[in-house]
Amino acid sequence: MRTIEINQNDSGQRLDKFLTKRFKNMPLSLMYKFIRLKKIKLNGKKAKESDKLKPGDVLTFYISDEFFERGTNEHAFLRVKPKLDIVYEDENILVVNKPAGLIVHSDANEEFNTLINHITAYLYANGSYNPDAENSFAPALCNRIDRNTQGLVIAAKNAAALKEMNDIIKNREVEKKYLAAVHGVPKQQEGVIRSFLNKDADRNLVTVKKVKNSAMDKEAVTKYAVLAVNKELNLSLLEIELVTGRTHQIRAHMASVGHPLLGDGKYAENKADRKMGYRHQALCSYSLRFAFKEKKPVLGYLNGLTLTAPEPEFMKLFR
Repeated sequence: MRTIEINQNDSGQRLDKFLTKRFKNMPLSLMYKFIRLKKIKLNGKKAKESDKLKPGDVLTFYISDEFFERGTNEHAFLRVKPKLDIVYEDENILVVNKPAGLIVHSDANEEFNTLINHITAYLYANGSYNPDAENSFAPALCNRIDRNTQGLVIAAKNAAALKEMNDIIKNREVEKKYLAAVHGVPKQQEGVIRSFLNKDADRNLVTVKKVKNSAMDKEAVTKYAVLAVNKELNLSLLEIELVTGRTHQIRAHMASVGHPLLGDGKYAENKADRKMGYRHQALCSYSLRFAFKEKKPVLGYLNGLTLTAPEPEFMKLFR
């Protein structure tokens, strides 16, 4: 028999969701069987998978010790020496300026040198996070940007902040603006691009469509304004505001109207750009502004706050 006491970061979630986080090596079918056979009890009584957990609740387990073993990559963040450009930090969130070239989460090509591992290692080093004191929570990113895009990424330090920030982003209560260098000069100084994007996950590519003809087609709205022009190189510096946040939205939208991003080899030909030293898209998530529609019990103090990233390297082309 083993017990786990529910802490603040575990509370508010369903029992089955908590168990899937805590016991990653336990098959779902077996987990539900354990609950049904009372091998997992809540406060000494028969539990239901839908039970909402509260601080101080005690889970009792009559299961094999093997399920309590942590995975080999449970503390993968300890393999990196944290290096972060911190733009803002408080007791609930951390906002960093991610450099171009750093992936946010691990993939098939990079397992350890990721933004989330750098953030977790930093919080562990300063005592803000102790994995051995947590049952299910780990610091998590609230938004993502592409590996080769520079800019602001928000991380949550606790479960309450994570849930609320995810809702804030979902409800479009964060105004996100980007800087981008694009080929050519748009005819209009300001404009709005509206379309539908269809994502091909296997190719990691999106297709721009004028009309929606599939459930997989997602509405995408992008606002832009021309800030400066480099006539010699025929480049424009744009400020771009994402009204929606779809995969590759800016890159696909600008290419679709004949102004692909400098260096972008996925949605345009970038052979000449590479000769200039731009192998990847000239794009920076440079501004976040919190604009809440209603009161927030955890993060309400952020309302009206604007955060700005350091100037991206490609800005030199427009001085």
